[in-house]
Amino acid sequence: MSIFHAKRAIERSFSTLCRRNPLRVCVVGSGPAGFYTAERMLKAHDRAEVDMIERLPTPFGLVRYGVAPDHPETKIVINQFSRVALNERCSFFGNVNLGSSVSLSELREIYHVVVLAYGAESDRTLGVLGEVCSGIHSAREFVWWYNGHPDCSNMSPDLKSTDTAIVLGQGNVALDVARILLRPTTELATTDIAEHALISLQNSSIRKVCLVGRRGPVQAACTAKELREILGLSTIFIIQEEIKNSRIQRRVYELLCKAATSRPPQPLSGQRELHFIFFRRPDCFLASDCGGKVKGVRLEKTYLKARSSHLTNWLYLCRLVLKSIGYRSVPVEGLPFDDSRGVVPNINGRVLSDKQHNIIENGLYVTGWLKRGPTGIIATNLYDAEETVASISEDLEGVLADDSNSPRPGRDGLLQLLDSRSVQYVPFKGWEEIDLKEKSIGAIKNKPREKITSWEELLRAANT
Repeated sequence: MSIFHAKRAIERSFSTLCRRNPLRVCVVGSGPAGFYTAERMLKAHDRAEVDMIERLPTPFGLVRYGVAPDHPETKIVINQFSRVALNERCSFFGNVNLGSSVSLSELREIYHVVVLAYGAESDRTLGVLGEVCSGIHSAREFVWWYNGHPDCSNMSPDLKSTDTAIVLGQGNVALDVARILLRPTTELATTDIAEHALISLQNSSIRKVCLVGRRGPVQAACTAKELREILGLSTIFIIQEEIKNSRIQRRVYELLCKAATSRPPQPLSGQRELHFIFFRRPDCFLASDCGGKVKGVRLEKTYLKARSSHLTNWLYLCRLVLKSIGYRSVPVEGLPFDDSRGVVPNINGRVLSDKQHNIIENGLYVTGWLKRGPTGIIATNLYDAEETVASISEDLEGVLADDSNSPRPGRDGLLQLLDSRSVQYVPFKGWEEIDLKEKSIGAIKNKPREKITSWEELLRAANT
């Protein structure tokens, strides 16, 4: 039997079962991975009911709080996700926290299928001496801060007492962070950047950002598109270190060389500097005598191949360090978790309770960063979702096998549970109220929206 005919047979089997009892699905997380999964479930199975729970009062996850404010074209996908949320067979439950509002075991009792898509809300660490100094932040925290995430609205990165910021990492997030620090605030003022971040950047003393990579340009995680954008900013003077002696990917090499040769040898008046530093890694962070605030970072030479030669160290003075070394997912009670990789062990989205023996958890699936790690672009989550939904379809008979004896209440069961715990959930209508208010305030300031940045104000706006 061909793959096509096998797929059609699975769909016919699903339709027969769903005529007797609708498939009740819960998706945990409403970022790109969650919405793509919900969309694929609704399209593939016309009797499936999908509920999305989200710990924040607002949907869209990475698109709202991870995409840089000067990349509005990337956020257009929100329109597609909104159409999914407005489907009569889909419901959104914001301000519902997996773990405190409802447990994973409870969701598995209420729904036939639970798909975990809550992404990565923590960070990898370097394990370097002095890493706990104040003034050292993860890039995730900084991105959340300038994007108005309610968890980081009170963060106060020191942009005043230093002219230099060190960014550890050279991926797309690192480039975003550097661009926001160096871009003229007159250009940022017409974006949806959070007001508190815009004010801080307007008063910033940062004039130089150093992007530090432990390997060379050929291994850098950034895309040519992102690199081209930041190199194209006329207000930034580009400096590359140790580029000529590196084996470099041709396109990245051409872009960096063009930036180096097409500009004056010295920065023009008012230009800020972006330094690309290759083959370096932090050896330790130096703290000031009082308060434990970072005052510098010592970098050591690295090589693509192991060497026994003496290590050379460089000291960079700064009072702001942003670590863009990778996001990390966090486990919840009852969920198998690979702590070394920061992901849920799975086969094609099927959660494994015993990785060694490939024992599968019935009815429990994973997608997105929680499934593969924090890699790829937004569209990568679409392929993940398609694979996971295909696995659900293949497993359907086993998933629904016991339903005749113990029907799953789905949405009604979730509502009853939330009501018993007095959980003030935010429906999609509540998000629309938030959206309307943000856009109304933004219009006054010539911005697409003015983000509401506190939990209390978000919940208040959702209930107006």
